[in-house]
Amino acid sequence: MSNQPKQVAVVTGASSGIGREIAVGIARDGWDVAFSFHSDSDGAEKTRQAVKAEGRRCLGARCDVGISEDVDRFFDDVVTKLGTPTLLVNNAGVQTWASLLELKEEDWDRTIRTNLKGTFLNTQRAARLMVDAGLSGVIINIGSGCNKTPFPKLVDYSASKGGLDRFTEVAATELGEHGIRVNCVAPGAILIERTKREAPEYEETWGNMAPLGRVGTPEDIVNAVVFLASDKSSFVTGQTLYVDGGVFTRPNWPEEKYD
Repeated sequence: MSNQPKQVAVVTGASSGIGREIAVGIARDGWDVAFSFHSDSDGAEKTRQAVKAEGRRCLGARCDVGISEDVDRFFDDVVTKLGTPTLLVNNAGVQTWASLLELKEEDWDRTIRTNLKGTFLNTQRAARLMVDAGLSGVIINIGSGCNKTPFPKLVDYSASKGGLDRFTEVAATELGEHGIRVNCVAPGAILIERTKREAPEYEETWGNMAPLGRVGTPEDIVNAVVFLASDKSSFVTGQTLYVDGGVFTRPNWPEEKYD
């Protein structure tokens, strides 16, 4: 994106959680923001207000990222109202807590369609717009520790995030000639309202496991996204950046301590 002013960014799945934080964070960095959401209208309105509070234009629209007609309609709306996006953050994702022997076919299909197919559809549509407009750009996929570490009872999610890793690489390989960089940010244990609610001891448990001695915050993820969206990473593409405090790098040695 060298020699180009910041323009329009798209964030998928930004009505709450890390998605909202990313939308607000890149708005603070100077981007106008369009975001999609699946069903949380109240959350989407909070995201809109938060982005506008940063002094940026904002468009929020309902869109199922795994349905091509929805994605086409969403991007048509973005171009009409804000302009051609030169930054895409594929954040939308779902998961199912179930063992391999219990996982339902419909849940597998939903997760793969949202996490993997959704990333493909949005990447393809955004990249085509950039290429047709003669613009370079950046695509950032939001992965997970599941990109490289299998999580028990997260069969569909682990499969989708493992696929996302390779998709990032092949997309970067093909789109590089058009001046489009593609990278992945893979969060580790991040303390948000959902993780607090699901596991009251989340912070202590995962913080003790990380070499840096703490869990992550949404700001840690936003900082990585802003870096990869900027010219400071202009020669970085096809990479996965793990923002996990080292928790998925630390080996599972039998010793309780490392001193």
